Amino acid sequence: MSRVRIVTDSTSDIPQATREKLGIEMVPLKIHLDGETYLDAVTLDAEQFYHKLVAAHSMPTTSQPSPAEFLALYEKLLAEDPEVKILSIHLSSAMSGTYQSALLAKSMLDEEDRVQVIDSKSACYGIGALVVAAAEAAREGKSLEECAEIVREIRESFVIYFLVDTLEYLQKGGRIGKASALIGSLLNIKPILSIDPEGEIASVDKVRGQKKAMARIIEMMRRDIPGGDIHISVAHANNTEAAEELYRLIEQNFTVKSMQYITIGPVIGTHAGPGTVAAFVSPA
Repeated sequence: MSRVRIVTDSTSDIPQATREKLGIEMVPLKIHLDGETYLDAVTLDAEQFYHKLVAAHSMPTTSQPSPAEFLALYEKLLAEDPEVKILSIHLSSAMSGTYQSALLAKSMLDEEDRVQVIDSKSACYGIGALVVAAAEAAREGKSLEECAEIVREIRESFVIYFLVDTLEYLQKGGRIGKASALIGSLLNIKPILSIDPEGEIASVDKVRGQKKAMARIIEMMRRDIPGGDIHISVAHANNTEAAEELYRLIEQNFTVKSMQYITIGPVIGTHAGPGTVAAFVSPA
């Protein structure tokens, strides 16, 4: 049976130890901050990024990997094993050109049928959970198409809710998507955001105050996952306290089969902003 290698990009925010354990390959995006360019999760980690952000003279910007960067990795992996195939899973095409870069790289290969590229239609651990599931399936010996089907199934059942401290970062970064109508909302109104089926950021509700917003997230999760058994990843952008508070509420209302805390990395943190907290949930 052919072997399958899993490729993703740095916006999946998969902890390095997990990537290494599962043999996941990662292509970094870039962060441009105060005249310096960094490789996401390579030359700039989350802790360093949020520290630098406090003292930054201007808003950071980001850029996607080039097709050449993906091509170099694909060619390396394909050359290592004549039987290997590649499943490459990336940041929503509605938010970035990263997926398109990967597709272009695939089209430049002599054996492009050995590579399949999937649009996660998500971000942060919305991608990460798909990538980890695919890597675990690959380790079990599943085929390229079987791994891809697992990704599509999880993508359809995934539930994502997140709160940002301010919409300023999403607005200035151009990633606000369908939540643009919230700009100029009243003080202390907390928009509850999600990622819609097209992979765009969308507003699902707005509540005054963080505690009420978190309670509302629990209500919506009960609606979305009536069985009550869940796998949960709680992600945060330099806001451990809010992440722990959200998890406590989730634990009180659901049977948690597995959980982990995820730190939102520099690229997603550039667009969501510090203070963001998110729940990535799938039925168990």
